[in-house]
Amino acid sequence: MARTTNSDTLPYVESRYELGMLASQRVRDLNGGAEPVVDKGNDKLTVVALRDIASGKLDVNAVRHEFVQSYKDAPSAVDGEASLEVGSEDPLLREIDAELESALATDEPVIEDASDDSASEE
Repeated sequence: MARTTNSDTLPYVESRYELGMLASQRVRDLNGGAEPVVDKGNDKLTVVALRDIASGKLDVNAVRHEFVQSYKDAPSAVDGEASLEVGSEDPLLREIDAELESALATDEPVIEDASDDSASEE
């Protein structure tokens, strides 16, 4: 395939939006050492990822699953490493953190929409 277009990939994905998500996940996989299913040649990984999807040889459901899991997995500290928890001695940052935590617990909006304020001033 000399040039991959959106229409080449659409039989394997549901939308252009999903194509972007899956292609980005495939690039991360290729960066991590995964083997491409098509000949890489001198192409950049983004092109290789799109060609992989358009070839029909790639298990798109597996890439879709990896993409979803990448946003579900929470990072955790490995034994002996510093905690990932951000601890600040700054009272303002602690206050903001507490405010965010309480807003998340009560499902209240944290930041008001600035466009609503400008509409009421007119």
